[in-house]
Amino acid sequence: MQSRPLSSIESPESTIIYPAFSQQDLLSVIPLVREPVHVVQEVSSGRMGLSLVGQIPFASGTDNEGIRLMATLPAIYPEWLGERSFLEVHAVRFPYVTGAMFRGIASADMVIKIAKAGMIGFFGAAGLCLTDIEKAIDTIKTAIGESGHSWGSNLIHSPNEPELEEKVVDLYLKKEVKRVSAAAFMTLTPNVVRYACTGLSADNKGRIHRKNFIFAKLSRPEVARLFMSPAPKQILDLLVTQGKLTQTEAILASKIPVAEDITVEADSGGHTDNRPLTALFPTILSLRDEISSEKGYDRPIRVGAAGGLGTPSSIAAAFSMGAAYVLTGSVNQSARESGLSPEGRKLLALAGVADVTMAPAADMFELGVKVQVLKRGTMFSNRSANLYTIYSQNSSIDTIPQDVKARLEKDVFHAPLEKIWADTRDFFSKRDPAEIEKAEKNPKHLMALIFRWYLANSAMWAIAGDPAHKIDYQICCGPSMGAFNTWVKGSYLENCENRTVSDIALNLLEGAAVITRAQQFRSYGVPVPGEAFNFSPRPLSYNIE
Repeated sequence: MQSRPLSSIESPESTIIYPAFSQQDLLSVIPLVREPVHVVQEVSSGRMGLSLVGQIPFASGTDNEGIRLMATLPAIYPEWLGERSFLEVHAVRFPYVTGAMFRGIASADMVIKIAKAGMIGFFGAAGLCLTDIEKAIDTIKTAIGESGHSWGSNLIHSPNEPELEEKVVDLYLKKEVKRVSAAAFMTLTPNVVRYACTGLSADNKGRIHRKNFIFAKLSRPEVARLFMSPAPKQILDLLVTQGKLTQTEAILASKIPVAEDITVEADSGGHTDNRPLTALFPTILSLRDEISSEKGYDRPIRVGAAGGLGTPSSIAAAFSMGAAYVLTGSVNQSARESGLSPEGRKLLALAGVADVTMAPAADMFELGVKVQVLKRGTMFSNRSANLYTIYSQNSSIDTIPQDVKARLEKDVFHAPLEKIWADTRDFFSKRDPAEIEKAEKNPKHLMALIFRWYLANSAMWAIAGDPAHKIDYQICCGPSMGAFNTWVKGSYLENCENRTVSDIALNLLEGAAVITRAQQFRSYGVPVPGEAFNFSPRPLSYNIE
């Protein structure tokens, strides 16, 4: 579990005067997180300082030539910041997860890279066809081989396409994908329950073992309660009747939660409730404790934190609140392994914390649901918001004022709306013919499908790097991207060409360990300089392969 010392942050001991009382000497000692440290007090002045164990001998008693030993802090490792059971259950080195950004932005290469670094990466399967998902799974499994590295893929709730959701689960079970990030679920479906419960078994001591693990990503307590509770009996009975679960699996499923890894998603890119992590996370954590006590669970439900995590300080804060693991999303889009185009990654690298906004969502356009996207460098948010305004004010394409329609065709669609409808009709004739039938009966729905063409394609243009539509790129992004860019400014990670998903992760974790150590010292009365809380990114010498 221990990582190699990092030569890049070690300070020559000859430059430090022990014990360290000056601001400069304290700044040299605090980052040495892999060394046990004495907290000491100068008897004559009462001032507090630090000393590496062995630099000041305390052979007898607690005083040595006017220096009193107040405490000794053991080494701290990034590996130890989260919950130990997370590392053990998932066979990983670090309590760190990369999120499943849709349409393969969380690419197979990203999953492979982060898995080999001793963490968990989820492939972004949402929005992809089954053939592409299967191809990515095969690529990941081939690259990882029999190494035992952990990884997973996304299962997005598809209320309008339950058959697609079922087929994705069929594929995951067939390909033995052992971890799934379940996202956008507002209720439990037979599909997600089937995945979670398939392969449940018990040993001769009655301990229940999982074959498949659900990471439930959520932002609402009522949804958390569903995943923290055993699967509903009616769903289990249905799955047994259909032959999709055995009676034994159903019985065992009634004794454990659907998911034992709950990812609390705060203010994030894409679909988000914009909740602050400091308010949402303790709420879900308290609910976890309540349900665990109520159900009498004999093993932990691990609660991880996501949303707004783009700096060591935010990572340290999440762990300090009790996060079993952390999950990053937006910041990974700018990494070299991202499925986003180089043009899109460059736009992200320029973002500030205020350069994001809410815009209409393609999948729930008619309901007025919004997603958080990048604002700087693209007109998508303005144009999509205008489309929703026009949709709200008109009953059909024919009622749109002619001058407004002309502007849409010229500036947004770059084609007559009739042509856009023909393309949309061709798409749904293969994907979901019922949508065409509904549109032909309801002119307002037809208008919505045409407008959704722009919203859906804007995301594809950003992934493909289409130069003709650069001004229309839709890039889901949260404020953590801007915070990350501020943090890495002036370092080797400022240039997005130098950003790898593992370098991002290791620097965030290393920095979080340093900041956690600084806070520990401050809580013991040491006058920790403010600079100690500013960890700068640097190439790290972990032996991670």
